[in-house]
Amino acid sequence: MRAIDEHLVDTPFDLDDITRRAEPLVLRGLCRDWPLAVLARRSDTAFAEELARHDNGTPVDVLLVDPRADGVIGYNEAMDGFNYRHFRVGITDVLKRLATYARQDMAPHGIALQSAPLEKCVPDLIASHSLAFLEGKSQPRLWIGNRVTTPAHFDSHHNIAVVVCGSRRFTLFPPNQVRNLYIGPLDFAPTAAAMSLPRLDAIDDPRWPRLREARAHALVADLHPGDAIYIPPVWWHHVASLERLNALINFWWRSEGVTESGLHALLHGVLAFKAMPRAERDAWRVLLDHYVFGEEDPAAHIPSPLRGILGPLTPELLARLRELAKPGV
Repeated sequence: MRAIDEHLVDTPFDLDDITRRAEPLVLRGLCRDWPLAVLARRSDTAFAEELARHDNGTPVDVLLVDPRADGVIGYNEAMDGFNYRHFRVGITDVLKRLATYARQDMAPHGIALQSAPLEKCVPDLIASHSLAFLEGKSQPRLWIGNRVTTPAHFDSHHNIAVVVCGSRRFTLFPPNQVRNLYIGPLDFAPTAAAMSLPRLDAIDDPRWPRLREARAHALVADLHPGDAIYIPPVWWHHVASLERLNALINFWWRSEGVTESGLHALLHGVLAFKAMPRAERDAWRVLLDHYVFGEEDPAAHIPSPLRGILGPLTPELLARLRELAKPGV
């Protein structure tokens, strides 16, 4: 493992330069002046009271994780279900439950408030907890919990995550480590995100012999209130919340011109190619490399006005491509 590269907030900041790196980057102190981060550095109570003051009572998604899971979100022992129960309650109710658990000596349930849009539950906080360089591209989402861990998973979007209370340890793996992370089912996954099955410290478990190789490629950073991290699309990220009260606000957005989900394309790829004989799959891999993943323009020899869906995708051509891509066409 090695530390994730860092950018100090007091030096010039260019989002395009960061996304072009296609690697994670800690943005240390990026949001240190956000009101919630300022209060969190004072105390958990100051943070919780301010957040509750803005709560409009809208129910949000909350997971209650079995105490035997040690806070790790995942499957039950039989892998035919998950190790948490799902509820929809208000933010203030979550904060009260977290305060109760913080006073217990026994191992509490894990609590994870998941991906709550600020505009729906605490809209008054958006103006003071936004990123100017993402204006119009992304809506902030809130995550709150105690000592809960989300195993390695990936997002299709660019992601900037800002710690606003407590601390979180981010352990990231490049996309090419998918084989070594032992990912669970794509279509039956905790919180709908396909996740790594082993714990990161299970390197001596004979079920996961390649996990040690994944750890050798891992990048790690601890973030505190006001710190942020940029996570590129399809980078695996394992997130451990380290305190009795932790909170994070994140921003997802797509690259310019991208209108479709890469994950949906992956699922369609499984549907289209998985059952084919090896020779057919190999032939389609050549076409995908040529038309999708290759660096050369596959239509360079065609006059520009006649390139159709291989040229710049205007709204009209996007509509035509979606029509052509429908099943049975």
